[in-house]
Amino acid sequence: MSAVGIIPARFRASRFPGKPLAEIAGRPMIAHVIEGARRAKRLREVVVATDDERIAAAAAAAGAPVAMTSPDHPTGTDRVAEAAAALDDAIVVNVQGDEPLIEGFVIDAAVEALEADAEAPMATLAHALESEALADPNRVKVVLDHAGRALYFSRAPIPYRRPGAPAPRWLQHVGLYAYRKPFLARFLALAPGEAESAEGLEQLRALEHGFAIRCAVIEGWRSVPVDVPADVAKVEAALARRTR
Repeated sequence: MSAVGIIPARFRASRFPGKPLAEIAGRPMIAHVIEGARRAKRLREVVVATDDERIAAAAAAAGAPVAMTSPDHPTGTDRVAEAAAALDDAIVVNVQGDEPLIEGFVIDAAVEALEADAEAPMATLAHALESEALADPNRVKVVLDHAGRALYFSRAPIPYRRPGAPAPRWLQHVGLYAYRKPFLARFLALAPGEAESAEGLEQLRALEHGFAIRCAVIEGWRSVPVDVPADVAKVEAALARRTR
């Protein structure tokens, strides 16, 4: 099935205004995301969806086509859906614009997970979580069933480990989503549920409405997202280690 990657990018971010243009190792962050996403073998194209001319110019300079979208979208998923409406691909991958260390094989894993599960309208990713990050609410956790589908996502440590019990396999969710294109519009039409409102996690909407989310567990890569300005140094340090 044909798949397209769409990177939603807005300038007005409450915690980090202008984040897609933040300089990382001498280049804007959006350029790093584009470069990593374009290494995916399963993507026909990588498009940047934005409402800001400055971001559009940086994306074009990095070689990516740009879809100018409404400035009124409440979420990146809404922005992705607007850009995807003009495309014919069967699978749409929402590649988060704050993951400058994204790698092509990571995106390919999400596409292949979706293709492998005919009953799931969307797929996402996870990797092993370091125990010291278990209590960090910015590291979203996920619990899977035996078929590799998500049971629940939470900012809290899940599964809970009772005293004396062996340590479970704690997994960190990676906020990258592959959707069957018809499901995108349906998903956005769903009403947010109690769990989504409480946790602030959009993916819980699908689970609350009874839709399956297939999750691929990946090895050899760790998510280093940029949420606040201090995270830039973490990414630059990771890039330096990768170079060595």
